[in-house]
Amino acid sequence: MVGNASRAAIISDRRITGLSADVIAELVSELGPLWHERHQARLASRPRKRAIGAGAKHRLVFVDRLLAALVHLRHGVTHDVLACWFGVNRSTITRAVGEVRPLLAERGCTVSPGVRLRTLAEVIAHLGASGKTGIIDGTEIRVRRPAAGRKDRDRFISGKNKQNAVKTMVVTDGDGRVLFCSPTRPGSCADITHARQLGLVKLLADGPAVEILADAGYQGLGAQTGGRVVTPPHRKFKKNAPDWYEEMYERQRKAHSSRRIRVEHGIAHLKNWRALARHLGRREHMSDTVQAIASLLSHQQTADLMSARQT
Repeated sequence: MVGNASRAAIISDRRITGLSADVIAELVSELGPLWHERHQARLASRPRKRAIGAGAKHRLVFVDRLLAALVHLRHGVTHDVLACWFGVNRSTITRAVGEVRPLLAERGCTVSPGVRLRTLAEVIAHLGASGKTGIIDGTEIRVRRPAAGRKDRDRFISGKNKQNAVKTMVVTDGDGRVLFCSPTRPGSCADITHARQLGLVKLLADGPAVEILADAGYQGLGAQTGGRVVTPPHRKFKKNAPDWYEEMYERQRKAHSSRRIRVEHGIAHLKNWRALARHLGRREHMSDTVQAIASLLSHQQTADLMSARQT
């Protein structure tokens, strides 16, 4: 088990976990009881073979389990290295990360103290109530190539990057704050198809009047949502375009790009967590990993914003 001095060093240095000490303290107080409750429920769900209190004791308290998961997500540190750092077996770290990661993913994205968005419907409702503009974009995360012989092996090959990847749709506000990250889909899925599968068209068509900025990969959603999804202008002249049209087209395209650049900044902040730079673990865990990092990033962004307002 990691010593008190090492634990204090991890918590106090934001470069290690990407989170401030106050945010980590909030995570411990919020997730600790939930983890303990689920652990006890898991023990009670199977026949008891030993007396109450018997058996091996945890060598990692919940604080250390949370810190191990945070370091793994932030820097992509292998479980072997974390096991040496925390003085436990590698399987203990694997189990700890596997227990904490879903808890983080279920928290949703924090937009203000006590207000979290967990579904795309809640995001659209929040944007409608606040009158803010949303920005959507898809991003890809490289993953390990599926084993030979799998029927769905080619589904993970991205048509854009020609690499094995999974894709998630990111929603930010006009300031680049992360509001939502969708569960991942294989890399061969088009951005517009992913948005339709998430129900974005129905939510916008039946919901409040919200402006959503998107890139050319979502062209076609505007007509389906009554103009709520705004994409770059279509190019009417493919060859021999007049000079006046080229100038107008470039001006409109750059104006739209400058408005939606904030989502690229939000994605960049997500990719600062090395677990999303390139994932070397199981693809089945990618959805939880993406949503856990989005939860942590949005919580820290909200904490920084509140701190700046108080000063």
